[in-house]
Amino acid sequence: MESHRNFPGGHPVPISGEETILPDEPNVFPQTCSWKLPKEGPWKEEGAPGPRVGQRFPWREEFCCVPRCGLEPPRPLETVKRIPSFALRTGERAIFKAKAIFKGERTGCLVKPGAWQEPPSSFSEGPRPRLQLRESTLPALTQTLAPTPTSSPVLPGSAMDSATKDEMQPSLPPGSSCPGPEWPEQERAEQLARGAALKWASGIFYRPEQLARLGQYRSREVQRTCSLEARIKSVVQSYLEGVKTGVWQLAQAFEAVQGTREALDQAHGLLQGMVEATETLKPLREQVAQHKQLQVLSQLLPRLRAVPAAVAHTRTLIGAQRLLEAYVCLRELEQLQEETWAPLGGLELPVFEGLGPLAEALGQAVEAAAGVAGRLAREDPALLVAAVRVAEVDARHTTSLELPPRDWQRRCLQALQEGLERTHFGTPLLLEPGALAGWLEALRVALPAELATAEALVAPCCPPHYKVVRLWAHTLHSGLRRCLQQLLEGPKLGAADAFALLHWTLHVYLGPEMMGSLELGPEADVSQLEPLLTPENIEQLEAMFVTQIQVNVAQWLQKALDGEVAEWNREQEPGTDSSGFYHSPLPAIVLQILEENIRVTSLVSESLQRRVHGMALSELGTFLRSFSDALIRFSRDHIRGEAMAPHYVPYLLATLNYQSALSSSVSVLQPDGAASGDLAPVEAGLDELQRRICRLVLEALLAELQPLFEALPSRRWLSSPELLDDVCERTVRFCQDFRRVRNPAVQLLLAEAERTVVLQYLRALMQGRLVCRGADERIQAAQRLQNDAAQLRELFLGLGLEESVHCAPVLLSLRDLLNLRDPMLLGLEVAGLRQKFPDVSEDHVSALLDLRGDVSREQRLAALSSLQAGPQPSLSAGHRALFSLVPVPTPALSSCLPSGPCA
Repeated sequence: MESHRNFPGGHPVPISGEETILPDEPNVFPQTCSWKLPKEGPWKEEGAPGPRVGQRFPWREEFCCVPRCGLEPPRPLETVKRIPSFALRTGERAIFKAKAIFKGERTGCLVKPGAWQEPPSSFSEGPRPRLQLRESTLPALTQTLAPTPTSSPVLPGSAMDSATKDEMQPSLPPGSSCPGPEWPEQERAEQLARGAALKWASGIFYRPEQLARLGQYRSREVQRTCSLEARIKSVVQSYLEGVKTGVWQLAQAFEAVQGTREALDQAHGLLQGMVEATETLKPLREQVAQHKQLQVLSQLLPRLRAVPAAVAHTRTLIGAQRLLEAYVCLRELEQLQEETWAPLGGLELPVFEGLGPLAEALGQAVEAAAGVAGRLAREDPALLVAAVRVAEVDARHTTSLELPPRDWQRRCLQALQEGLERTHFGTPLLLEPGALAGWLEALRVALPAELATAEALVAPCCPPHYKVVRLWAHTLHSGLRRCLQQLLEGPKLGAADAFALLHWTLHVYLGPEMMGSLELGPEADVSQLEPLLTPENIEQLEAMFVTQIQVNVAQWLQKALDGEVAEWNREQEPGTDSSGFYHSPLPAIVLQILEENIRVTSLVSESLQRRVHGMALSELGTFLRSFSDALIRFSRDHIRGEAMAPHYVPYLLATLNYQSALSSSVSVLQPDGAASGDLAPVEAGLDELQRRICRLVLEALLAELQPLFEALPSRRWLSSPELLDDVCERTVRFCQDFRRVRNPAVQLLLAEAERTVVLQYLRALMQGRLVCRGADERIQAAQRLQNDAAQLRELFLGLGLEESVHCAPVLLSLRDLLNLRDPMLLGLEVAGLRQKFPDVSEDHVSALLDLRGDVSREQRLAALSSLQAGPQPSLSAGHRALFSLVPVPTPALSSCLPSGPCA
């Protein structure tokens, strides 16, 4: 694509990527060319582009093309011919090379053949730098206006005469070794320059009317060339004068360097002579040194003689615990040692050999005083202050002797800590079982007292940077922590010791009585103390406590159970409470043991309480199973006669009260926030125990009544109520102790007793002992069933059983079956019986039909078929099984349906 550039004349000149138009940017005209635009001029002819257009020489020098301007060549009236970019680049390189050649000729051939360097890439690529005429115009470029054989046809009047051409050629000075024409690069550069100049001239003077100004161009170029040569000569002359001055200065500097070298050689010779003279003086220097040492020793001899006595005196002061005076004497001795050490060249005199042990003895005395700082603060604070001052002063003392550092300040602090730990935790902790609580209680009293002593007495005796209260608190804490770790790594602790340690470390130690005391100031910095027990230690102690307390609880419960079982064979009846109910302390003992352990552990942590709660429920379940097993053994021994219990049933009823008491109070074992489902296994165990006790009681009742039901039904039963009267009488006598059983257990027991009596009654009817001989006997049997049902109802209502749970009404349904006069309607009656008692079977119906005695085979089959006809009744939620618990003798095959279970 082409872009346009506007020149001052307003004529746009197109520019492409491969061609370069000679006119350049605006403001390229010399300021000396001042002109006014006439109203009319020749530029208006033939479509001239404008009154002023910028032009440029091939070497990119700009000039003004204004019509009738005497200083600049006129611009042709038509558009300037474009010159390809590659031609201009070639011409620029030729101009650059010609400039270098020209400089070589003028300076005595400083440019050698082969020393030519190409112009920089920026010369031909990118924006080309503008070459100023007065700096870069070369004489050789003046020849570019002359035609060459390779140039375009010569325009008229454009040829130069040979004299002028020779005059413009630069001549080599005599004796110059620069072969100008012999260089091929120079010849090529000249050809390119001539061609470029010719092309430019062809474009400028393309029109014949412009040739009239050729002489002006020639004269102006000659003037410029002469001016440039004069300037170059002036510059070269100034350069040569500078070089001459520099060479003279270098010669002067060389002479000065030569003189300095000779002076240094003389000095070196003198120094070599002085070294040889110095070697001869070496023995004299040794004698002088020995003389100085002897002089120092002679001056210090009186003081050196007193050193042994001073050492002995210092030891005496240390033994008398006069630490400050002993330290002053020690410093005087060390000062004397320093005064002799330097003059003697580091030689140590034998008289000072005892200073090292003397200093160590003083350091041990300082440590011993710091180790009992608490006692000294109360008894002799001056001694403690002296020990601390000695340590502090010695820490700031510096010496020139090559002695190892004593570091008494660090040893003093370490002695403070070790003495404090030794006072409270020095002896190994070997405690008897159960004695740990007493040791912890003693610490609860001793540690706050020790901290109070440190704050009130020890801290004023020490510098502030000792931070005595913080040091005391952290030292006691670290010692106690280490002691407890050793205790846990030793023999296994008992349950009481583990509980005491957990409670003391988690609550007492950090409580207001010890480290959480308000009297303990912020300087103690107890917030930075590590926990006495790590989480692993707490886990270990909790597991240890739960394991041992579980063993103890199991033993306690077993002992309570054994005592209760031993009372079951006594001659006396079970004890009763103020309300007349059977009572035993066993449930209260069991719940108290478990509840107290759960409650006490809540004082330690929730995790321990959860552990003990789970353990308590587990042990309670184990106890209930053991209690049930003991009841089974008690009943078995009584039935077999191995250990007849005088009051067998009353003690069974008493255990039912125990079960009720446990069921109603087991909720006290549930801590706040515990899940309600935790008690489900215990509640299931209590229900199972209740069923076991009721079954044992009913088995005893059944043993009482079973002989009486052997006579039912019979002819005597049809005519007299005596048999049932005996049953009721014995039942009343057996159940008279039920009043000592608490609700709701008594209701359950009466319901099961009434159900047991009815089941035995039904069992007797199903045995087939009686067959009615006629309608009169069937009516008597139906009436007897009605009377017996009423008698049983009155019996159990009198005992306190609710009527809604009675089972005796089943006898009324059987009465209707016997009282039916038309055997053909037995099917309807049997279907009604099935609806009331879904568990009735064909065997039961067959046994009842046998009791009637008037049912034929066809009628029996029709009645039995009604059991299978119609929808099967569903068992209700409150239905209690009756017939399914009554066994029936196997009937004859003739009385069975082909599809019945007996077929």
